[in-house]
Amino acid sequence: MIYRCTRAAHRQPKGYDMADVNRGNRPLSPHLSIYRPQLTSMTSIFTRLTGNALIVGALLVVWWFAALAAGPDAYASANGFITSWFGDLIMFGSVACIWYHTLAGIRHLIWDTGRMLDVEKAELAGQVIIVASVLLTIFTVIVL
Repeated sequence: MIYRCTRAAHRQPKGYDMADVNRGNRPLSPHLSIYRPQLTSMTSIFTRLTGNALIVGALLVVWWFAALAAGPDAYASANGFITSWFGDLIMFGSVACIWYHTLAGIRHLIWDTGRMLDVEKAELAGQVIIVASVLLTIFTVIVL
């Protein structure tokens, strides 16, 4: 037996339309004006930002390799940019982002096991991530 749905069967009850025309007339929640950012929320936001920032460094490395394959003139142009002060700054930032993002990912894996979820340990983990990523970035730049 084949069942067919009619359009009337998919309609929502009156007053529950998908487009809410009165949305602009309702008061806004004050949560953003009274909310105090916490270390765990800020480190979580920064994890997302560093993940997106890593795309810039990755695109520069891909451009560098593509220019290497394209020939000496293209390579000279790409290499000149990447080894300039601005390219060095982007690469330094990419190293910092890699360390921070990796350590924050490890923290999330620990949280996924149900450990370190209380406020004190979660904030301690955030502090450790910040300090460790700074130290590992400095170590990477100096040693490598």
